[in-house]
Amino acid sequence: MREKRHPYEDILSVPRPTTHVRPPMSRQDRAAQFAPFAALTGHDAAIRETARTTQARRQLSEDEKLILDRKQQFLLEQVHRHPQVTVTYFQPDTRKAGGAYQVFTGHVRALDTFRRLFRTMEGRDIPVDDIVDLESPLFSQLKL
Repeated sequence: MREKRHPYEDILSVPRPTTHVRPPMSRQDRAAQFAPFAALTGHDAAIRETARTTQARRQLSEDEKLILDRKQQFLLEQVHRHPQVTVTYFQPDTRKAGGAYQVFTGHVRALDTFRRLFRTMEGRDIPVDDIVDLESPLFSQLKL
């Protein structure tokens, strides 16, 4: 009976060929050649979007609504003075349920009662229905 030989037995002991023309490739570059390709394009982005958290919009109590309404009425009377005000408002997320609370400090340009917008001298329009708090030095004169 014949002894079974390995088909590459004659070259198994031969050293790996090298060239002096090019330097050897780094391990990292060699590994990158065999890395899997992204078969599902956009899958990573979808996972990141799902993991991104948003805040739920909180409902104001009746007392908070009354105080906010009085502050808005007072600002409407003082709008010609362009008072400085800090607005806390809810900005809905365009991609998923919820959103984020934003705080903006600027000067009041107008309160557009028809479009229900709070307009600032800095060019920002904030929907009145999204405002949850208003702060201004003017409110020290107001009895809440």
